[in-house]
Amino acid sequence: MTDVRNLFAALDAFDGHWQPHRVTSLNDYDVKVVKVLGEFVWHTHPETDELFLVLSGELTIGLREDGVEREVVLGPSDVFVVPRGVEHRPRADVETAAVLVEPQGTVNTGDAGGDLTSPLRELPPR
Repeated sequence: MTDVRNLFAALDAFDGHWQPHRVTSLNDYDVKVVKVLGEFVWHTHPETDELFLVLSGELTIGLREDGVEREVVLGPSDVFVVPRGVEHRPRADVETAAVLVEPQGTVNTGDAGGDLTSPLRELPPR
């Protein structure tokens, strides 16, 4: 991609929740935008870290690691990386917009599968 993309315009181009849309790619990574609301599934990504950057709203990420459970709360402009293999569950009590950065081919529900598994969607042309 050689055109400038505005993240908020990209988010305005779709309505669904938990459905990542690719904004661009670099090397072997996708940069995606997603709208989230409600609770996602507990899952892991055994082979990769996952970066979350909140643009608007508030995202709570539950984490389970080595028998310890904790939560991380992210607001606008906050960034957090879930390390590879760490079980996590995002939740948003209000509609939240975020950027995800992860290797191409990463499935949103990781190893959990289920009804919230979403194919990567492409943004409509501007």
